Amino acid sequence: MKSAVFLDRDGVLIEEKNYLHRTEDVVVFPETIPALKRLQHAGFQLFIVTNQSGVGRGFFTLSEVESVHRRLIDELGRAGVRVAKVYVAPEAPDQPSRGRKPSPQFLFDARDEFGLDLAASYMIGDKLIDLQCGWNAGVKECLLVRTGYGARTELEHACELKRAIIVDDLRAAADWILGRRA
Repeated sequence: MKSAVFLDRDGVLIEEKNYLHRTEDVVVFPETIPALKRLQHAGFQLFIVTNQSGVGRGFFTLSEVESVHRRLIDELGRAGVRVAKVYVAPEAPDQPSRGRKPSPQFLFDARDEFGLDLAASYMIGDKLIDLQCGWNAGVKECLLVRTGYGARTELEHACELKRAIIVDDLRAAADWILGRRA
């Protein structure tokens, strides 16, 4: 069975832009591509798991979200990074959703579709719900990055984060994961 790294999108891979929906507003963090290349080279499959409640709230369309993802995937792909799949929960928080984080459903879907070992996989996010998604799915470890909302999450949820690994950014998250593999 294969191992994976599940990644939140906004605030982890790209700059947080508060309801990002325009491709021209996508700004990939400088450490994103090198970190993902290292994880991929170590044998991890990469997945993006993102809540996009702006769709459910009527702020933008699912088509606009898909355009943002195409732009991001194209940029990563030009650098040799392959994302196996992007999972999107477009519902607003008050709407029924099978995959909206903290639900682990998308991680279970990836496990079943790609033959993954969740107990040997990781979740990286900048919000508590990202980590809860990973914990609910039974991943090996969940890492909180201080980028995006991460620094605020660390301050506001210190008690809930006792079992999380807290790092500065995606580069540090990759360093931590790969250091455990050595």
